Amino acid sequence: MKTNQLISKSVMTLFLVLTLFSCEGTYDKVQKLNLQDDMPLAEGLQVNLKYTDSGQLVTNLLTPRLLDYSNFEFPYQEFPEGLEIHFFDKEKESTITAKYAIRYSKTQLVDLREDVVLTTADGNVLEAQQLYWDQRQKWVFTDLPYRITFGDGSYNDGGRFDANEDFTIFLSRNNQGMQRISPESSTQ
Repeated sequence: MKTNQLISKSVMTLFLVLTLFSCEGTYDKVQKLNLQDDMPLAEGLQVNLKYTDSGQLVTNLLTPRLLDYSNFEFPYQEFPEGLEIHFFDKEKESTITAKYAIRYSKTQLVDLREDVVLTTADGNVLEAQQLYWDQRQKWVFTDLPYRITFGDGSYNDGGRFDANEDFTIFLSRNNQGMQRISPESSTQ
C-alpha cells in the first residue's frame, strides 16, 4: 500500500511540474491575447516627461496624450493630439511643436505632422507641414514645402530639405527667398 501511495505522489508531482513548465512558455502569448489587436499597451494623459543627463535637464516632452504601441511587432509611440519638445543646451533652448507625431522605436525615426514649428536657440524658425527626424543619424528632412525665417528677418522657402540637427549642413531644393546683406560685407 505504501508503494502505491508513493507512486501516486510521484505521478502527481511529475504532472504538476509538467503543468508548470508548459504554462511558462505560453504566459506571454496569453498576455497578448488579453490585449485587443489594435489597442495600445499603455496610454498617458497630460504627459510631462523630463530627460536629464548628469543632473542637467536636456529634454522636456509635453503632450496631452501618448499612446504606447510597444506591444506591436514594429513598436511605436503615437502623439495623436500633438506634442511640444524643449531641448536645452547649456543656457540655450530650442523647441519643436506639432499637432501630430509618431515615433518608431526600432528605427528611432520621428514623423512630425501638421503645423510643425522648430525654433532654434539662435532664433531661426522652421515651419513645415511634415518633418522627419532621424534620432540615430541626427538628421532632419522633409519632402514637402517649408519656410525658414532667420533671426535677421531673411527667409527661405523651399520644396524640401535635408539637414543635420544643428543646421550646420543644410541642403535645400527648389528654393527662393530673401537674404539680408549688410553694406560692409558686400563686395564691389
